[in-house]
Amino acid sequence: MPRKKKLDKFAIAAALQEIAALLELRGGVDRFKSRAYRTGARVIAGYSGDVGDLIAQNGLTSLRGIGEALASQITQLHRTGSSSVLDSLHKEFPPGVIELMSIPGLTLSRIRRLYEELGITSTKELQAAAEAGKLRSVQGFGVKTEQNLLEALRGEEKRVKSNRRIHLHNAERIASHIVDYLGTSRAITQVDIAGSLRRWKETVGVLRVVVVARNPKKAVDHFLQFPLIVRTESQDEHSVTVELLEGVRVMVVVVQPEQSAVALLVATGSATHVSRLTQIAVKRRLKLETTAFQFSTNAAKGASPVSENEIYTRLQMQFVPPELRENDGEIEAAMRRTLPKDLIEVQHIQGMVHCHTTYSDGVNSIEEMARAADTLRMKYLTITDHSPTAFYAGGVTVDQLERQWEEIAEVQEKVGVRLLKGTESDITADGSLDYPDRILVQFDVIVASIHSRYKMDSEKMTRRLITAMRQPVFKIWGHALGRLLERRPPFECDVEKVLDTIAESKAAIEINGDPYRLDLEPRWIREARKRQIKFVISVDAHSTGALNNLKYGVAMARRGWVRKGEVLNALGVRGFRQAVRPAQ
Repeated sequence: MPRKKKLDKFAIAAALQEIAALLELRGGVDRFKSRAYRTGARVIAGYSGDVGDLIAQNGLTSLRGIGEALASQITQLHRTGSSSVLDSLHKEFPPGVIELMSIPGLTLSRIRRLYEELGITSTKELQAAAEAGKLRSVQGFGVKTEQNLLEALRGEEKRVKSNRRIHLHNAERIASHIVDYLGTSRAITQVDIAGSLRRWKETVGVLRVVVVARNPKKAVDHFLQFPLIVRTESQDEHSVTVELLEGVRVMVVVVQPEQSAVALLVATGSATHVSRLTQIAVKRRLKLETTAFQFSTNAAKGASPVSENEIYTRLQMQFVPPELRENDGEIEAAMRRTLPKDLIEVQHIQGMVHCHTTYSDGVNSIEEMARAADTLRMKYLTITDHSPTAFYAGGVTVDQLERQWEEIAEVQEKVGVRLLKGTESDITADGSLDYPDRILVQFDVIVASIHSRYKMDSEKMTRRLITAMRQPVFKIWGHALGRLLERRPPFECDVEKVLDTIAESKAAIEINGDPYRLDLEPRWIREARKRQIKFVISVDAHSTGALNNLKYGVAMARRGWVRKGEVLNALGVRGFRQAVRPAQ
């Protein structure tokens, strides 16, 4: 029997994802094992080194989340192309079970009968059989069941088209795997992420990828070999749309090198932004066309633009950064050449703000957080654990504060980053802050946040926030409207009234980089800018790894047109401390 081909990291990750899904179907204690395999899939797909070298050095277990059992299966997959666990699950479950189980009304026993009697292994085959009236001949299926399944299948098509949205950081992770994979093809010379991910939208419905290749068919065929694809929705010579194992939709468009600038522009901007550019092009006697994924520009001189910047120049406009391409005033500003030229960037940030430790609900100690910030070459880091009212998060009592401050002083002797004493103080129901005034004035920084009673009516919540913002100490309004993306909407309040109060008070606004929050949203950031309110871009980090949330906070700030000079933690230690010091 011929030896199976070794698997690369993407194929290994796909196999681990399949194992996880099948263990989930088995249920019981295997659901816990399922989580371990999903973790393993993410770790392996995101590993930047050579998996083969790591295996040869017996180093798999050095990766966080991979134990001995999981390492054994990964090694098998890499060396032989198969896994004893997956082989066993394949014997237990019929082919296509993962895809078919997503259809309401299809139990495991029914899927087995469909496979045994009709050879059905996919939703496409199931729909064809149902439309041909073949399902009713299978035991346990009748005319009504067949019709119900057909309706469910059509409902599934609508669900897919409704663009299930995923969080920004997950979209970024998946996109990096796709770019990595596409880069393994010699037929492909360039890969760019476009769409809402390139605009850094809070959630992403479709991952859009622009590929440059002289032979589009070869590029499309190569992408279709990506191991995480479970369904192809549409395909032609120049484009393909698929669904991945995680339920994410991906659209890949392949263009010639001379078409790449226009293709990227069109695939990046919102539909209304691109439509406005097309209208402007007509007025400039230029032509900007997008037809069936074929892109072309016919300028006065006839040459295709080599960059997006050149396209905007030909349209007699200032270059519009991707984050701003929403048709929300950026077109007019670009034509007047009044777009901010100094939008905040990650490298401008000098200090990590809003960091939790094991004193409340963080997973790392003060020293671990400090050393991580040192590694990132930050000049300062604020220790802002929860206040006493947040008992569910291990809020720090007044008695515990003394010990925490002593430990901050001890750690300061070991690290270069400046450690600042702070708190994330709850804004209580009546608008007061959750420490006595004599304690509040001793902090270096106060983040004031709401963590309870989100369902207050708008009038009461507005009064609560205004009262808090009028407190005499300087404070930073933390994760302002309390939203959790895809889980909890912003609470109700008169945001403009609150912003008016902040503009007149000792306060600034946090732009929270936690990818599940990303609060405030850009439209309110812009309203705050009109009032000349200052911002702090925070990481809301509960671990050393979450310090990487900084880029998401910066992205939200850029979407709100925030400039470097408007961000307090773009200042050095002395300037920041002076700006946020509670006792002023």
